[in-house]
Parts: sequence; C-alpha cells; structure tokens
Amino acid sequence: MSDFLTMGGYAAYVWPAYAIAALVLLGLLAATWKGLRDSEATLKALESARPARRRVRSHSDSKRADSKPDNAAGSPAGASEG
Repeated sequence: MSDFLTMGGYAAYVWPAYAIAALVLLGLLAATWKGLRDSEATLKALESARPARRRVRSHSDSKRADSKPDNAAGSPAGASEG
C-alpha cells in the first residue's frame, strides 16, 4: 500500500494534481447548482409576472367553430385564386 501512496517517487506531483482536479470539479458543480437555482428563480418570477392564459376551448366549442366556413366561398383561408 505504501508503494501506491508514494507513486514510485512521484507522489509530490501526483497527489496535488488529484487535489486540484477534485477542487475544480467541486467548484464547477457548485457553480452549476447556483446557476440552476438562479435560472429557476428568474423563470418563476417571469411566469408569475405574465398574464393568465386564456381558457382552452372545449371539444364542443371547437365543433361550433369548425362548422362555419372560413370565407363566403368556403375555400380555405389563405388560398389564392389563379
């Protein structure tokens, strides 16, 4: 086990490199969590500030709307002649 810990004489270089890498990864994790919380708070504030959505039509409402033609000729809206 001591051979592993001494890393063949390179322990003074290897263990600090592992420690620095672990600290960088933990810092990135903390920054990501903080960014997520900030984004969620911003989203919640934006959603609460926007007006309420209109009521979605029920199935019976859409049948009434579909029974009327889009224009007098009964052709689809946006269709051009010629």
